[in-house]
Amino acid sequence: MVKDNWLAGIEALLFSTAEPISIDEMTKILNISEIKLRKYLSSLAAEYKKEQHGVFLKEYNGSYVLMTKPEYSSLIEDMYNKKITRLSQAALETLAIIAYKQPVTRAEIEEIRGVKAEKTLLTLGKYGLVEELGRKDTIGNPIVYGTTKEFLRHFDLENLSELPEVEEED
Repeated sequence: MVKDNWLAGIEALLFSTAEPISIDEMTKILNISEIKLRKYLSSLAAEYKKEQHGVFLKEYNGSYVLMTKPEYSSLIEDMYNKKITRLSQAALETLAIIAYKQPVTRAEIEEIRGVKAEKTLLTLGKYGLVEELGRKDTIGNPIVYGTTKEFLRHFDLENLSELPEVEEED
């Protein structure tokens, strides 16, 4: 890469993947300081806000990804001839429990919902919205679940603190 053209290098890196790339990862790959990288990312974000671009730079909890501007999303859907999959009510309820209570076990989810959650967890995992975070240090060492970067992206959140507040039941 020509060091005089950091913007093009960063843009190429972001363009090469559909997954968000962390600041740490980009600084290592590009061999650039975090301060310079953030300056260039800010410049790219400002450039992509202009009307002539069909993409924008989105930050998710310290990671960045290029995304299609909403007004052009139908073009992409048409190109791939995909319909947006809607999550079932059970999947949305399970996802909400995981988002607000993570890390959470399957048994804890089932206790809250009152029904089995195994198939719903598999579906949410298939869509990349939840993942296994490890195991709980308790009898049986059950798997604990949490949300993913894809969850943040899907719901247009930068981090979990942007989730709406919920009232706890008495």
